[in-house]
Amino acid sequence: MSVSPRRVLFAAALATPVVLSACAPDPNQFPPACPGTALLGPTADVAIYRPGTNGQDLTALMLAGRMESIEGKCQPGDKTGTVAATVVAGAMLTRGPAMPGNVATVPVFVAVTEGDRILDKRVYRVQAVFPSNVDRVTVSTPPVNMVLPVSQTKSAAAYVIMAGFQLTRDQLAANRAQGDQ
Repeated sequence: MSVSPRRVLFAAALATPVVLSACAPDPNQFPPACPGTALLGPTADVAIYRPGTNGQDLTALMLAGRMESIEGKCQPGDKTGTVAATVVAGAMLTRGPAMPGNVATVPVFVAVTEGDRILDKRVYRVQAVFPSNVDRVTVSTPPVNMVLPVSQTKSAAAYVIMAGFQLTRDQLAANRAQGDQ
């Protein structure tokens, strides 16, 4: 008895979803909740002036920056009761008239919080190279990997991952004063 090619194709078409569904995650399992992300307002801007100046003269500005993004993804962790999250924080930097050379380094932090508590904080030195005749560049942290503990009563949504510039006390005070105006 010969089998028609049409029946073989029909049978293959019916079997394909079954075979492919074996590669898919369990349909009864939801993806994990992810932590929230935020750029910390008072630390979202930085202005670096030539040493010995009061920070009021634009001609003394070496570098200005603004945090622009914090993007990430999450998935179930390798160990039960964990969620693995990866984030990248991005900023736009502008070269000021007093900047010597074409390379600048700025400190950017990434922190994990739960409520009002800072659980972990890391500072990354992010380097910017300004090509000739270019005054603005976009920079980002390396991917930051973290593992967050979760349980049936606490999902990863209980955490917030924040980013900003690691400022000096004077820079932070100037940002806060400018925000009050």
